[in-house]
Amino acid sequence: MWSKQRLPKLNWNALQNSLLLRMGGAIAAIALLAVLGMSVSGLVAESTQGSGEAINKAGSLRMQSWHMASLYLAGPLPEHDEVRQRMAESLGRFEATLQSEAILAMLPRAWDTDLATTYRAVWDEWRHRIQPRFAAMASGSAMEPDAAARIAVLDDMGRFVRHLNRLVQQMEDTTEAKILVMRVVLGAALLLTVLVVLLTVQLIHNHLVQPLRGLQSLADSVGAGDLYARTPHTGDDELGQVGRAFNHMAGDLSRMYEDLEERVRQKTAELTRSNQSLELLYHSIARLHGEPPGKAVYLAVLRDIEQLLGLGPGIICLGEFGAGDGVAVATTMRPGDASPCDQAACLWCHGTDQTRISMASDFHRRLTLPLADAEHQYGVLILDIPDGRQLEAWQVQLLEALSRHIGVAIGAERRGEQNRRVALLEERAVIARELHDSLAQSLAYMKIQVSRLQNALKAEDQRAQADRILLELREGMSGAYRQLRELLTTFRLKMDGQNLASALRQTVDEFAERGELEIDLDINLEGCALTPNEEIHVLHVVREALSNVLNHSRARRAAVRLACLAEGEVEVAVEDDGVGIAKSADLHHYGMTIMEERTRTLSGSIAFTRSAAGGTRVALMFRPASRRGGMAETRIARRT
Repeated sequence: MWSKQRLPKLNWNALQNSLLLRMGGAIAAIALLAVLGMSVSGLVAESTQGSGEAINKAGSLRMQSWHMASLYLAGPLPEHDEVRQRMAESLGRFEATLQSEAILAMLPRAWDTDLATTYRAVWDEWRHRIQPRFAAMASGSAMEPDAAARIAVLDDMGRFVRHLNRLVQQMEDTTEAKILVMRVVLGAALLLTVLVVLLTVQLIHNHLVQPLRGLQSLADSVGAGDLYARTPHTGDDELGQVGRAFNHMAGDLSRMYEDLEERVRQKTAELTRSNQSLELLYHSIARLHGEPPGKAVYLAVLRDIEQLLGLGPGIICLGEFGAGDGVAVATTMRPGDASPCDQAACLWCHGTDQTRISMASDFHRRLTLPLADAEHQYGVLILDIPDGRQLEAWQVQLLEALSRHIGVAIGAERRGEQNRRVALLEERAVIARELHDSLAQSLAYMKIQVSRLQNALKAEDQRAQADRILLELREGMSGAYRQLRELLTTFRLKMDGQNLASALRQTVDEFAERGELEIDLDINLEGCALTPNEEIHVLHVVREALSNVLNHSRARRAAVRLACLAEGEVEVAVEDDGVGIAKSADLHHYGMTIMEERTRTLSGSIAFTRSAAGGTRVALMFRPASRRGGMAETRIARRT
């Protein structure tokens, strides 16, 4: 079975309004007229081909007729054979000319025309009147014509020649009629061609050139930024469709431009908001972290919020999470305003760790944001929302970020204060421990000596022993005084903004001047950065070791060396050329105990050894905090 396929329907209206179709029709009409003119010219030329020859031959029949008449009038004498022969030749030539193809070709196929009728009349008169008389003369059967016969021949010949003249004239008229037809056809074709060309030029000018110029002008206007330009040429032809498409494109461009302008305005507004947010965050963070948070800082932050966001007045209320009361540390509320922190039940603001909007007792909407860090909540930030004002999401996010920074600043300040308290307690513990290890032991020793002295004074025979006890008391008091001076020097020691190298040079110069020693200093800590706490402990260990060199070693030279080893550890070594360690390692001096305490604080190790050339070598080894993380990463990498 053959499936029926629907052929596309032709839109005749669109075809009639098609500019290309009209221009194609005009060009086709011009081509058709040209072909028609050339065809008619060809047909006429074809039909008139041989007309001249036929007219010439028809004209020659008149001369031949008179020639035969002259031969006939000469008479058919027996001795005139030559005349008869010439007559016979003339008869044959005349009949051949009258029946020649050129003359017959000019005759129309319809025999009822004037030319055909005239030709038949000429032929009949020739065959029935002229040719028999001349043929008899040629055959010699005719007698010599008399005067009447001669007159009759002349009359017949004159009438025959007139028929021939009419035949020639009709042949000429027929030829001229064909030429006239060709002229008329060519003239009409030329006139129609010129008319079609003019109409085509007008069509091109009105429907092609002008619309194209208009479209070009509109394109220039659109290119110059006039997106509201429109073309009036919106017909049904192709350029009309182009005009509608151009108007549609210009409309789309104008809408896109308006959309882009709207987006630019939105982006500008967003950038303005972002700039305001960054400005608020920058100034607030600079205030919160540039100095300890206080009332002045909090008031400046609240005023920035009121100025940039149009919110407020506000209050920063501190209190424990879930507590029933709070303390307003800063507020921009007027004196007559009701403060949330003054309410009996303040649990509504400190009982949540989420941002929320609530209605206050004075029918004002308030935004409550928690002030917290990663560990604790310290209070809330409360801001009044003006009537008719709706908070946007970015404003809430900005205020939440700001409240987190305030909470972090409060937490950092509290932790810093707590750390200072812990540091103070630790320092007091160090002072107590060092006093216990030095002065307390010396005082306990002198207390024992005083008891011995009292017992010795009661007996007369222990006078010498009392003197020895008094001498020991004097030496003990001198040692205790010296220990006290050393402890005071240690407690008063500080860096004063110097680096470790400067502090060590100052210490070396001090002990060299006090003990008239020559002390060398060699520092090479490149790659091992020390924290301020580690620098203080290293400085104390070096001072304690140099103090022992000055008081006990009787040395003339000493050396202090600090080096960063390949393993990332720091080695601090103090050597001298003195008498060396006189006591065993179990009987430590109180200075050695202090150095061991500081070594444990640094999570390192310390060794007191006698060098091969004599003297003592104190070597402290520890890993600084800056290299502990890298070492841990290295260990993890080795395990993996």
